[in-house]
Amino acid sequence: MPTAEEDRLEAARGGVPWRRWGPYISERQWGTVREDYSDNGDAWSYFSHDQARSRAYKWGEDAIAGLCDDHQHLCFGLALWNGCDPILKERMFGLTNAEGNHGEDVKEYYFYLDATPTSSYLLHRYRYPLVEYPYSDLVSTNRKRGRLDMEYELLDTGVFDGDRYVDVDTEYAKAEPDDIHVRITLTNRSGEAATIYLLPTLWFRNVWWMDEPKGTLRASGGAIAVSHPELGQLELRCEGAPVLLFTENETNNERLWDTPNAAPYVKDAFHEYVIDGRTDAVNPMQTGTKAAALCVLDVPAGESVDVRLQLCRPDAPALDRSQGDALTATRRAEADEFYAGITPGAVTDDEALVMRQALAGMLWGKQHYFFDLDRWLDEHHVHPLRDGDGGNVRNRDWFHMVNDDVISMPDAWEYPWYATWDLAFHTVALAMVDVDFAKSQLELMLRELYLHPNGQLPAYEWNFSDVNPPVHAWATLLVYETELEQRGTGDVTWLRSAFQKLLVNFTWWINRKDPSGRNVFEGGFLGLDNIGVFDRSAPLPTGGRLEQSDGTAWMAFFSQCMLGIALELSREDPLYEDMVLKFAEHFTFIAAAMDRIGDNHDELWDEEDGFFYDVLRLPDGHAERLKVRSIVGLLPLCASTILPMEGSLSNPHLQARLQRRIDAMPELFANIHDARQVGLNGRRMLAVVDETKLRRILTRMLDEDEFLGPHGLRALSRYHADHPYEFDVHGERYEVRYLPAESDSGMFGGNSNWRGPVWFPINYLLLRGLLNLYSYYGDDFTIECPTGSGRQCTLFEVASEIGRRLVGIFVRDADGRRPVFGGNERFQTDPHWKDQVLFYEYFHADNGAGLGASHQTGWTGLVARVIQVMGYLRPEDLRHATLHDNLVYRPPDAAPV
Repeated sequence: MPTAEEDRLEAARGGVPWRRWGPYISERQWGTVREDYSDNGDAWSYFSHDQARSRAYKWGEDAIAGLCDDHQHLCFGLALWNGCDPILKERMFGLTNAEGNHGEDVKEYYFYLDATPTSSYLLHRYRYPLVEYPYSDLVSTNRKRGRLDMEYELLDTGVFDGDRYVDVDTEYAKAEPDDIHVRITLTNRSGEAATIYLLPTLWFRNVWWMDEPKGTLRASGGAIAVSHPELGQLELRCEGAPVLLFTENETNNERLWDTPNAAPYVKDAFHEYVIDGRTDAVNPMQTGTKAAALCVLDVPAGESVDVRLQLCRPDAPALDRSQGDALTATRRAEADEFYAGITPGAVTDDEALVMRQALAGMLWGKQHYFFDLDRWLDEHHVHPLRDGDGGNVRNRDWFHMVNDDVISMPDAWEYPWYATWDLAFHTVALAMVDVDFAKSQLELMLRELYLHPNGQLPAYEWNFSDVNPPVHAWATLLVYETELEQRGTGDVTWLRSAFQKLLVNFTWWINRKDPSGRNVFEGGFLGLDNIGVFDRSAPLPTGGRLEQSDGTAWMAFFSQCMLGIALELSREDPLYEDMVLKFAEHFTFIAAAMDRIGDNHDELWDEEDGFFYDVLRLPDGHAERLKVRSIVGLLPLCASTILPMEGSLSNPHLQARLQRRIDAMPELFANIHDARQVGLNGRRMLAVVDETKLRRILTRMLDEDEFLGPHGLRALSRYHADHPYEFDVHGERYEVRYLPAESDSGMFGGNSNWRGPVWFPINYLLLRGLLNLYSYYGDDFTIECPTGSGRQCTLFEVASEIGRRLVGIFVRDADGRRPVFGGNERFQTDPHWKDQVLFYEYFHADNGAGLGASHQTGWTGLVARVIQVMGYLRPEDLRHATLHDNLVYRPPDAAPV
């Protein structure tokens, strides 16, 4: 029987706007490319945190625990003051890339504790110090620290000593799509009473700078009445008759630039009113485009005080305290029921907590993203159709792009913009709870307003023309298969549309990233930042070009995924049979090119080391392998896909054609896996590596002194800790050394680091590859795991062991500690902190501590999928079932491992 949340999701499919309101406001808009109108492209410096309270944004908004409609016309968020801070706390503070000794970093503590896919229930916790917030101390101390020093964190400043803080919990519960009950609870953790100024704030995003109509806010019988041309009439009802404040969402030119203001009431008026006591800063007529309900709350020591609000249509029934509490309790219980329905029975309570908070963070990470490149470039006077040369302004070739959508972001503070390959992994986790939203996200990137006319997918805001790994086809196939598992039928129309556009992107790769025409691919850093010897996105210091093991493996993988989609489409339309054959050929040519016949000195495979490396081709024709043992040499294992044959393919005609094509290319299978060989249950497999190569790579991969760390697979072999790779050119030495934590190189900014830490996306794809390999080899193939242990494991057991280590980053160990928190004793032992999990960008390869962006870096949400799969999947499922992508949802009644 469907849960209440599943009923809402089904209603949303039918047009009921349950998703209209959600947590779609980023935690940082300042310092983004969209707001950058500088001459030098330094977005961090052009629009600073200090300016943010006074300067109206042009392209988006930010907030604490914010809520808005799906086009961000109307925004709601919290403002706080503890009586001693220098500024009103309206947004999260953090260091810019230049200020932090390890790059940009938010310096706040907040947690996404719960969420449902329709935002029918949301719970956010913000931890607010009761002493002055140490803005200057955080900036100055971090600036003094070098790249080899630890970051100076908010806890290090002492502001939380003696538990001098309040927890600010914001709960949203929807009675109807446009009727939202808000409960804000302040809990004083200190031993002394505290007075907190709480300002629940409502405002319109400033769109009138684009000559679009603006709405109005006005006082109306103790409520804030809303009138907007798109949203219609709403009101914010505030319990307790607080003082209502009104101003305009306009820039305070006087404060920022010492020039006259266009209007007397400006964006930072509430700061002036509360902190400076300027009653004339707000509009006495109680109207404007920004409004707040000023609540002065005395919170006794160790106790809680709460405030209730209701954002709704004017004719909605008012909710008193008991009714609001009942609604919130009902929605929370429905969230419990929903998550129980997707959580395997074999999962421990702690694993279930991690899984739920990971998915909550994914849902809180949905942000409205607005960027019209045509207008933005025109304002910079660099539009390529109107302004001639225009210089080197970023994203100049993307003037076709108009983004105005809710998109899953990697991190709502550090990365409040989409990244295409990140997003593909996001959809894999999001599909667990909302397959329709996952589909819409993949569809967005392929729309004409995103996809470049030449076929390139946009990479990310800082440079849309950078090249991300081509994982979109894989995510498309997996999300399709997830829907097939959940609903018993897949959306073939959606799949067909995605395939046509992915075909354009595949052609872009073939034409742009294989300059030699030899099926060996380049692509730049391909999302792996500084994993290589050189900056792979810049001209090489040696001249020549770099043939990339990862680029070529990605294209082999892309080919397999396109083949899988074409195979699915051919079940209903035989015209797609030609596409099946096309991509089978593409895969075979690419895989064979990684270890060419009769040319053993310059291919990507190194027979002596038993590993794949990048190859540097110099202008004089000389070629040299760059022998860095990194994850780029493991990526070929990801390109392992079962090809259903021998009766498991429902179309005998296609089976015969495919068989003939494979049989006609025996020479291409000389150095790769022979697709003509029959495996378990008559299966055929497309794989880059044959059994011999597979064993050699796995021996390194499963060596705890190389790749297999206590918390997953390292990005760089630990071998390079004592044996750094060195390369000399023009008197300059380049070095790659194993670094388990943050980078000591600023090649791609402060916290870009693939030189050792554990990253979830590649680990996840390797899990998929291992399970597909197991589906082919079965229990007859065993390998020592860990290498040197004497323990022989099947590939299913190897995948399970890696999955266990990945999940182990977050769950409590035998000592009750979560490795993700490292040596932070407050998080490890304090009962108010230890179960509020953070999902970081990457993880210390030797101890599992979280690193980089700290608040739900989207692809780390894959841990939820790993927990679910490990709870449901059994070896016999892979040995006997009709296969899809393996790592797909299994129904709750499936037997656990």
